[in-house]
Amino acid sequence: MVSNKIKQITEQVADKVADTQLANSIKDKSQQIWLAGLGAFSKAQEEGNKVFENLVKEGEDLQARTRKLADETVQEVTEKVNTIAGTVSGRANAQWDKLESVFEERVARALARLGVPTNKDLQSLSKRIEQLSKAVNELTAKKADKQ
Repeated sequence: MVSNKIKQITEQVADKVADTQLANSIKDKSQQIWLAGLGAFSKAQEEGNKVFENLVKEGEDLQARTRKLADETVQEVTEKVNTIAGTVSGRANAQWDKLESVFEERVARALARLGVPTNKDLQSLSKRIEQLSKAVNELTAKKADKQ
């Protein structure tokens, strides 16, 4: 029994020693992590302004390159759109002229079928009336001279 008791006490002491060693190890690691964090913070404070200024400079360079690229892209797209718009506009005008010509031709045929005189017919008729009026005036003047 005594030997069991000694064995139990020895095991308990060993467990407590192991727990103490583990606790000390954790405490030492925690202390090292804390000190590493303080060192990093100190380093960041010292070099923070330099890093910040470098980041600002890199940001400005990136912004300038991006702006230049965007401007070039916008210019290319604008040129392409203008070219396409010109082509489409030319085609649309050609189609519109064609449609207008077909419409005028069909209207002229329909008016001719209905017997409506054209502008050319009216101008020809107007000239003929002027000629006839002139002839009538000349004959009237001759008849008046004879009397």
